[in-house]
Amino acid sequence: MTSGKKLPILFFKEAYIVNITNKPLIVVENLCKGFEDGEVLKNVSFTIREGDLASIIGPSGCGKSTFLRCLNCLELLDSGSISIAGVTISRRPGQVPDEKMLDIAHEIRSEVGMVFQSYNLFPHKTIIDNIMLAPMVVKKQGKDEAYELAMKLLDKVGLKGFASKYPSTLSGGQSQRAAIARALAMNPRVMLYDEPTSALDPELVGEVLQVMKDLDAEGMTQIIVTHEMKFARDASDYIIFMDNGEIVEYDDGDILFTTPKSERTKAFLRHFVNTGVA
Repeated sequence: MTSGKKLPILFFKEAYIVNITNKPLIVVENLCKGFEDGEVLKNVSFTIREGDLASIIGPSGCGKSTFLRCLNCLELLDSGSISIAGVTISRRPGQVPDEKMLDIAHEIRSEVGMVFQSYNLFPHKTIIDNIMLAPMVVKKQGKDEAYELAMKLLDKVGLKGFASKYPSTLSGGQSQRAAIARALAMNPRVMLYDEPTSALDPELVGEVLQVMKDLDAEGMTQIIVTHEMKFARDASDYIIFMDNGEIVEYDDGDILFTTPKSERTKAFLRHFVNTGVA
């Protein structure tokens, strides 16, 4: 863990509830999401406080990525509600999305930065142009202001000397750090990461995880879907274990790894210890 913070309240079937001490930045209630092949998220409810770093672990296909995409409104929830920084989107089962709902989704999206497994940098633009683009187009920043911000962010992620380079010349770790800088350029209240190190060579993973640790020290609210168990245990304020579309258990990393309460958590961790694969 990065600090001695108390855990926030989360709600789920095997509920282990503790007191919340800080104002929550994210509140999710009874979130459901499904696709043609079945239900993916099943009445997920939780809160996260501003400045916390939460890692989400669980087997592949359990709904972790879909959960992040719903938080960022890249996928509209089927039912339930999501509130981020006081902006709330809610939906009743079967309700057809209207223009107001889509406007709220856009507003929430503006508060959230997201980094994916693939970097998705524009190959024909330099690194600094990749970072300047969204603030200039979306926020109508002037070129000088956007340039100054982009250089500060490149410095923050250790890429100040790469501003004029093109994505093809960067390593995977450098490209992912550039992608983080690009997301930060929109001044989000929350950063979401969907397996940000899964496509990287092992020797490059640490440099990306360090950026997240540095952001945590600065008070950025972050939620990370990861298979990096050591990082989750050491850096997170708390860890959420998901399985079969549900939040099964959460706790301080040391406690969850040494004395998990749920049988499903125990089985997942045994598999990881035995195989090294999460």
